[in-house]
Amino acid sequence: MINDLFLRACKGEPVERTPVWIMRQAGRYLPEYQAVRSKIGFLTLCKTPELAAQLTLQPVDILGVDAAIIFSDILLVAEAFGMNLQLDETKGGPRFTKPIRSSSDIDALSVPDPRSKLRFVLDAIELTKRELQGRVPLIGFCGSPWTLAAYMVEGRGAKDFRRIKRMIFEEPAIVHKLLEKLAETLVIFIESQIAAGADAIQIFDTCGGLLSPDDYREFSLDYLWRVASRAKRNGTPLIVFSKGATALLEEIANIGVDVVGLDWTVDIGEARRRVGARVALQGNLDPTALFASPERIRQEVRTILRKYGKGSGHIFNLGHGILPDTPVSHARALVDAVKEESGAFHQ
Repeated sequence: MINDLFLRACKGEPVERTPVWIMRQAGRYLPEYQAVRSKIGFLTLCKTPELAAQLTLQPVDILGVDAAIIFSDILLVAEAFGMNLQLDETKGGPRFTKPIRSSSDIDALSVPDPRSKLRFVLDAIELTKRELQGRVPLIGFCGSPWTLAAYMVEGRGAKDFRRIKRMIFEEPAIVHKLLEKLAETLVIFIESQIAAGADAIQIFDTCGGLLSPDDYREFSLDYLWRVASRAKRNGTPLIVFSKGATALLEEIANIGVDVVGLDWTVDIGEARRRVGARVALQGNLDPTALFASPERIRQEVRTILRKYGKGSGHIFNLGHGILPDTPVSHARALVDAVKEESGAFHQ
């Protein structure tokens, strides 16, 4: 690996500077992505390894980030269970034509083998690894059991995901049955991505913050722990990003992951004091800050670096995905600022 800063930081090993990558870095804010996307549907892009690899490499070449993340989508796992996934172009989001509403709907799901049903993701990882030629590590990913279940029950993205929240109060056993099936599949999917060449794995628990602390422990955290503890990783770093759940940061840090992602609502210095050296931390600039001037972006970068303090164990990232109308020059300004300002914290 020519640039292994990201992997060393994941493990808390010494680094010369803080590594940086950006969630959703292979996406709509890039004109190069838009040029491809204007001709080809999103799901087709995800399922065509050559195109997925091309899009994965774009931010490495354009921004100079320290890690690539495979171009894919968390909901493809749900589709592999037999659910009909469609992209609603008019309303701007994915949806399932027949959401889960009952125990019999869960029984009807076909538990997939990701090594066949999601072969296109694994092929994209293998191809991307060859084309990267060791320039930077490649991150594979999946959604958390809870976040996937929330979409599968709701049928589409929602502000409150009230259907699955009603279900956890009215019929919690049904939700647990679905979560168990998802956790079982995600263990195999993570292992398969690592076998295909992924250098790290990130679990996106973007719906974690919907739950109260007790419900989070029961319906999200416990299944994150099951996945993290059962997947055979052979030292491959595992990152968990649970948006809105940092009140339980210490408990998240104890489930056996290597890195905890932070959204922008928590002070990264306070987070480091709370977890100590148990895990590395990833984050946590507010994505909206990238609409500020490059000078202000650099100032925000300095603030986060200063709050984290000296030493390794920090991967610089946004507190959520980059917004679609972000200027590319501002994303590049972020990456440059981290590279130029962080060395002083590693002397």
